[in-house]
Amino acid sequence: MSEEKNLKSYSDSYKAAGVDVTAGYESVELMKKHVKRTVIPGVVSGIGGFGGLFAPDLSGMEEPVLVSGTDGVGTKLKIAMLLDKHDTIGIDAVAMCVNDVVCCGAKPLFFLDYIACGKNYPEKIAQIVAGVAEGCVQSGCALIGGETAEHPGMMPEEDYDLAGFTVGIVDKKKIVDGSRLEAGDVLLGVKSSGVHSNGFSLVRKVFGIGADDQANKATLAQTYEELGGATLGEALLTPTRIYVKPLLAAMEAADIKAVSHITGGGFYENIPRMLKEGLTAKIEKAKVPVLPIFQLIQKAGDIPERDMFNTFNMGIGLCVAVSKDTAQAALEAFQNAGEEAVLLGEVIEGDEGVVLW
Repeated sequence: MSEEKNLKSYSDSYKAAGVDVTAGYESVELMKKHVKRTVIPGVVSGIGGFGGLFAPDLSGMEEPVLVSGTDGVGTKLKIAMLLDKHDTIGIDAVAMCVNDVVCCGAKPLFFLDYIACGKNYPEKIAQIVAGVAEGCVQSGCALIGGETAEHPGMMPEEDYDLAGFTVGIVDKKKIVDGSRLEAGDVLLGVKSSGVHSNGFSLVRKVFGIGADDQANKATLAQTYEELGGATLGEALLTPTRIYVKPLLAAMEAADIKAVSHITGGGFYENIPRMLKEGLTAKIEKAKVPVLPIFQLIQKAGDIPERDMFNTFNMGIGLCVAVSKDTAQAALEAFQNAGEEAVLLGEVIEGDEGVVLW
């Protein structure tokens, strides 16, 4: 949607009520260069229309299946607002969606974002979209549309919320759904980059991040030896790792039978989601590469280990079940794709869901 087309579109009355439509047009102009980075074969339309158009390449597929996912960033947004750094939170929004759909073996095709804000500051909106675009580039999908909604009176002017939606595609015979899992399969863990986008309500409670923004900023500015001298804010705002390309490469190289994206609820909630009835994931805790940020959170909040593993990813972003004879091939595929994967345990018979020992 060009600015020229909207020279006659304005409303002083609407602006007086808190919605500046011209700011919306400016936001669109500023984000265009970021959206352009995400264009891939299949993109039919530009942004600004009533619908985003995409023509998928179905060649080589016998029964194409669409896989959809939607998610948000949660209260990690509060950290971005306090630090006044908005150009990476969009990576998190994309990651939370595409990491889910790729668990099924689906390649993400396109993404749409939704931003609700108290007041539309075009430069800030463009920074958010720049992060969304970076996430799309990392995952190989196109940003083909979205919505920025100004909500005066509903939320403070400086606040915003961010959510997204993605659609991927997979040939039906290649769907990864855990149906072929059996006792003896190997469990691998692919390392996370940090807290990712879940558990931030507990994080904020532990570090006393509440209503006093000045105190909050001071808290986030503190440096810690455990974090390699980084500030707490820097560690917490580290973007969620996007696993699309490495996981798809590993699926080509090895017999991967099930995948779990470790998000809210940690190990205990997410790993059972990939298991079929009668099977349990047996994981050796000593093999989990617990990141320093989690050690700091646990110590600062005096949080029981069980609660940590039931809230955070603890250093593992993906749990991957693979046949024993192709486990090494999977490890090498992740390594070749720039990811660090470790042996966590095995699939055993039982109904416990997850056993950490």
